[in-house]
Amino acid sequence: MTYDEMIAAWRDDPEQFWAAQAEAIDWNTPYKSVVDLERPAGRWFAGGTLNTCYNAVDRHADGGRGDQPALVFESAMTGREESYSYNQLRDNVAVLAGALVRAGVGTGDRVLIYMPMIPEAVFAMLACARIGAVHSVVFGGFAGPEVATRIDDAEPTAILSASCGLEPGRIVHYKPMLDEALQIASHQPPIRVVLQRDAAPCELTDADTDWGDFIDGAAPVDCVPVRAEDPLYLLYTSGTTGAPKGVVRDNGGHAVALTFSMAAIYGIDAGDVFWAASDIGWVVGHSYIVYGPLLAGATTFMFEGKPVGTPDAGVFWRLIDKHRINVMFTAPTAIRAIRREDGAGEHVANASLGHFKTLFLAGERCDPETLQWAERMLKVPVIDHWWQTETGWAIAGNMAGAGLFPVRAGSAGKPMPGWAVEILDNEGEAVAAGDSGAIACRLPLGPGATAGLWNADQRFIETYLTRYPGYYQTGDAGHIDADGYLHVMSRTDDVINVAGHRLSTGALEEVIAMHPDVAECAVTGVNDALKGQVPFGFVCLRSGADADPTTVVADCIQQVRSAIGPVAAFRSAIVVQRLPKTRSGKILRSTLAKIVNAEPYTVPATIDDPAILNEIAEVVATLRSQSS
Repeated sequence: MTYDEMIAAWRDDPEQFWAAQAEAIDWNTPYKSVVDLERPAGRWFAGGTLNTCYNAVDRHADGGRGDQPALVFESAMTGREESYSYNQLRDNVAVLAGALVRAGVGTGDRVLIYMPMIPEAVFAMLACARIGAVHSVVFGGFAGPEVATRIDDAEPTAILSASCGLEPGRIVHYKPMLDEALQIASHQPPIRVVLQRDAAPCELTDADTDWGDFIDGAAPVDCVPVRAEDPLYLLYTSGTTGAPKGVVRDNGGHAVALTFSMAAIYGIDAGDVFWAASDIGWVVGHSYIVYGPLLAGATTFMFEGKPVGTPDAGVFWRLIDKHRINVMFTAPTAIRAIRREDGAGEHVANASLGHFKTLFLAGERCDPETLQWAERMLKVPVIDHWWQTETGWAIAGNMAGAGLFPVRAGSAGKPMPGWAVEILDNEGEAVAAGDSGAIACRLPLGPGATAGLWNADQRFIETYLTRYPGYYQTGDAGHIDADGYLHVMSRTDDVINVAGHRLSTGALEEVIAMHPDVAECAVTGVNDALKGQVPFGFVCLRSGADADPTTVVADCIQQVRSAIGPVAAFRSAIVVQRLPKTRSGKILRSTLAKIVNAEPYTVPATIDDPAILNEIAEVVATLRSQSS
């Protein structure tokens, strides 16, 4: 079935379409309705029961794939390499699940997982799913206060953690941050388990249990059926500013949607090898390191370390070669970093990639130059697609498993089945093709999307469903062109108003990125007494570029003037060594806006390197002093 046929089938009869996809899941009890519209965003497969761990692990182990690798792990930090077959994964998960049950964890209880990128973290997630407990993975880089907010909101019965995480050049000591969180938090989980790592063992308190002691002698347990509507996990989307938003993912819709996406979108069959170069603390790690590949009966590759951002620009390609990876999913910022260091693609040429089929990009918009560079170097389709923590899988993309339609650089592809995407103006009216506006999705949301926020139903409605009645407000801005391609240009708060003209910073960045010496860039608005706002650019040059920074800036200004016109009022930009990003690779444009507007800024808890902000602030201050 092609994309056009699939979209037509979904539009003609959405319930029948998703009922057909649900046949790929093993159900303990058949569902009574495909979608229940009593909930504002819809609730999928109500009345059915299943177990996500069984569908992801046991059915493959019992169905002839027991000896196939399920999880392959490599750590650049320790040299540890391990492979777990589906049989071995099932056995490790069943024992940890048994230990949790023995300690008193039951169906519906929350378990907070605060661990690095190691196999035991995957065991922990699946063990919770096995017994119907609700896991809440907290990204390992979060400090004590951020962890404390999540403890108080989720009120977990147990915490599973590790002594440390490892990053290039440093050890992240988890236990002191966890202890700080527990000192701050009002809720005190009675079960606290810590995995000791050789790189930095920690001192345990009387309230802590060593991981080895915790699982010692535990009897493996079978999977517990739960309702399709029951929560599988909570994933928080905000830090210390205000109450955290705990996105709730259910069991039934999640299993159906991810199984569908692995086959239709990513083109993954059972036995293929898939690598999502993310972290289990983010939604990509949940969907496509752990659950998606395993639900599909594929092999998932897990990596500890930072393959990009080091002097070595060839790690991606060596790992793809070494582990025979068929499809990879990473962030555009990673590919931009590689292009910056290895523009000629020498590292790609040194790897054997004949088995590699497709590179998928998401996390933030990919500029056309980077996408086209990757296509030239890798000689495979490079697919930029778009989704959110709240949706759990792609709203828009392409379909490697249904015959790719032509890739249009600069777009996020076309809307996927389940997502009725529209572009709305300020009054909530649909705009014409090509016109920009707020990107919204008509309700109900597709299966696998969040049906609400943990203990905050009204907040969910106010945040996502009130601005445009009948729609889910994505918070992103863009347009749909005449051929149906969705262009996600910026967050709605990244649209700047220049003398009454609304300009997308993403559109400006796209033009700047076309300069041959520009590795990456960011544009933000600067307050202007005459025009209200004017755009200000930050430009990083490619490694080895010998162009004069002043000339590059002048060229970029002229490029914007030629492509967009004088209305853009783009007259100022600076060259910086690096851009501030979150650990998930997103550029901190709001923080950059505060710097150029001389407003105080705080270092976000998720920033990859706080020193970058001070470097940029110094450059901006120098620029101001020279112009005054």
